[in-house]
Amino acid sequence: MYIYLKSNLNLSWFCHFDDDNYVNVPRLVKLLDEYSPTVDWYLGKPSISSPLEIHLDNKNATTNKKITFWFATGGAGFCLSRALTLKMLPIAGGGKFISIGDKIRFPDDVTMGFIIEHLLKVPLTVVDNFHSHLEPMELIRPDTFQDQVSFSYAHMKNQWNVIKVNGFDLQTDPKRFYSLHCRLFPYFSFCPPL
Repeated sequence: MYIYLKSNLNLSWFCHFDDDNYVNVPRLVKLLDEYSPTVDWYLGKPSISSPLEIHLDNKNATTNKKITFWFATGGAGFCLSRALTLKMLPIAGGGKFISIGDKIRFPDDVTMGFIIEHLLKVPLTVVDNFHSHLEPMELIRPDTFQDQVSFSYAHMKNQWNVIKVNGFDLQTDPKRFYSLHCRLFPYFSFCPPL
């Protein structure tokens, strides 16, 4: 992130999405326009119903310190304002992010939440339009697809967790992202007729 930031000084936002996400870029841009990149913003959606509680090893004491914080799940994606990213550099830049993750023994999205919410005291702003594979995709109504920022999918227990959308057959598009894309942007040549 540090090298990328140093070579791209004019960027306003830094967003992370997994490779199993579909990102509705026009809606993402519209969402980000609602927030100032000069203010500390941590935008995303948690996948748990209450803050994460962890116990930090304290080598100078006989007890572990209990802390709680929210984190935006990487499975739905999240965005950080430029101001927040610059504030993170001294704490997380130059390989320190990985060291922090190793210390708390959690993956990157949790580490991000730990740094932002616990160390920097910037709260997560929940954006319900981000969606991860950990929520039932079929509950997202087709008439709201254009309002959503991200979608995901999962294949668990021989069953697909995908959005319900007409379009390509299930063999061609089991994850439903081609069909979703054609629903949002029907003018692409590969889209089937409506």
